[in-house]
Amino acid sequence: MADSFPKRAVPRPASLRWDGAVGALLVVVLLLSFGLVDGFGNALNLSFLIGNTLPIALIALPMTLLVVSGEIDLSVASTAGLSGAVMGALWNQGMSIETIIPVCLLLGVACGLVNGLLVTRLGLPSLAVTIGTLAAYRGIAQIVLGSDAVTDFPSQYLDFAAGRVDGTFLPYAFLPFLVLLAAAVVALHATPFGRSLFAIGANEEAARFAGIRVRRQKLILFTLTGLMSALTGVFWALHYASARYDNATGLELSVVAAVLLGGIDFDGGKGTLGGAVAGVFLLGALQNVMSLRDVSAQSQTVVTGVLLVLSVLGPRLARQISVARAGRRAASAPPPEAPAPTA
Repeated sequence: MADSFPKRAVPRPASLRWDGAVGALLVVVLLLSFGLVDGFGNALNLSFLIGNTLPIALIALPMTLLVVSGEIDLSVASTAGLSGAVMGALWNQGMSIETIIPVCLLLGVACGLVNGLLVTRLGLPSLAVTIGTLAAYRGIAQIVLGSDAVTDFPSQYLDFAAGRVDGTFLPYAFLPFLVLLAAAVVALHATPFGRSLFAIGANEEAARFAGIRVRRQKLILFTLTGLMSALTGVFWALHYASARYDNATGLELSVVAAVLLGGIDFDGGKGTLGGAVAGVFLLGALQNVMSLRDVSAQSQTVVTGVLLVLSVLGPRLARQISVARAGRRAASAPPPEAPAPTA
């Protein structure tokens, strides 16, 4: 009698999923780096590692939500650069830093709204739109500040952006990041808003028929991405004590590579923020190790590009292998027995 009921599939353990594998790989890389790379484990270097990774991590939070919904924003680094350029220009004009930062954040909101409106109202593909605004925002940044570099920001802000908690290797800026991370995890994985993003990414038409306001959700995501990019631009200028129009150039490649490396499906509808954060810090750890080994910046960019390709290819290959195995098991299973005739 028991054999007549179908057997339930045993769920795959988390460690076998892609995001779990990336988390395990991060642990392995850290352990090997502590043991084999001179200087990796000292507090100053660990502080540098986290501080240099924070710009990627800040933008990766909204980017994860955006990619889950099936969209992407490649203008994030240019928005950060524009935010930093405006910050420097306004400081040169004598405006207080307490006024400048909200202005920069509002500018980021405006940049995100432009991207979102072009995608949601005109129906343009986000990839094409944000490639265009990538160039436009960077050009505006150069017009605003020119080739100048502004470095004389208030020392208390520079100390917060580049300093670390006394007696530890943790930067001060890492603490507010943890708050933002917790908020993003709750929003994506524990609210109806987050569930709607997975539904949109999996099947936008079905989500629309289910009553989800797809265009509004995506507009919110683009706006949040612009806001966080502007915040990253402010942090970048203070962390490196330099506001220039070319700040954060190329950062979008690292953000996208880290998010996809963490298991976020480029087609949308799949992934976890935990996996994305693991991908961010795995990429940051690898870049730090390469810097300690005197690997050139150009070679590091090559490695980032290779990881980007692998992060797209790997989950797809794993999915195809899983489907093929399931097909073979189904083909080799004995046919069900015919029911016994009743009297």
